[in-house]
Formats: sequence, structure tokens, C-alpha cells
Amino acid sequence: MPTKIVAAFVAVALMLAFLLPLVFKLKDASLAVVVGIGIAMMLRDLWQSLRAGDS
Repeated sequence: MPTKIVAAFVAVALMLAFLLPLVFKLKDASLAVVVGIGIAMMLRDLWQSLRAGDS
């Protein structure tokens, strides 16, 4: 289980490091909304997969 949590944090950090500079550089509100929705969906899926346990 700790390995899944570490991998999850690495995945979140890499996604944020990849997308946030683009959003800040382009300063486009619609892009920020789409990226925000994508990050929220990723975090929701991550939370569900971590709660499911080792099945």
C-alpha cells in the first residue's frame, strides 16, 4: 500500500509540473478550467483506487 501512495504522489506532482506552467504562461481561462477538471478527475480516480484496497 505505501508503494501505491508514493506512486500516486509522484503522478500528481508530475502532472501538475507538466500542466501548470503551460496554464500560467498562456493565461487562458478556458484552458485553466479544462486542466482543473482534468486534475480533479485524476484525483477522484486516485482516491477511489487507493480506497479499493489490494483486490
